[in-house]
Amino acid sequence: MVIESDAMRAGRRLADRAHAHLTAEFLGVPLEQMRDAPLLGGLLIAAASAAGFSLSGVPIVREYPGGVSAVVLLEQGHLSVHALIDRQTLLFDAVAPASHDFRKALDVLSRRLTAREVRTDTRGRG
Repeated sequence: MVIESDAMRAGRRLADRAHAHLTAEFLGVPLEQMRDAPLLGGLLIAAASAAGFSLSGVPIVREYPGGVSAVVLLEQGHLSVHALIDRQTLLFDAVAPASHDFRKALDVLSRRLTAREVRTDTRGRG
């Protein structure tokens, strides 16, 4: 098993990879937004559309005592959100072909959620 160091990973260009994996943490999101299951499901549809993804169906949205989770399958990927109410944090995850502009999907969430801070990371996959 080969484990790459951070320096080795940083040297890989995203364009050389088949897929990209974007993760984002939206910190300080108001509770009313984090508990709004229809909003979160709708944001996934809007984010997918903005980035030019083809949806494979409608979002699956589940409410539970600690928050809300939603996922939508894409052609060769997915978008998901997980609202961690006790931490006022919303996690966003996107895996799809690297040919798409993931920033457009991220912009949709950034404009609609009033987060105090957003931290992101994008890596090549495959």
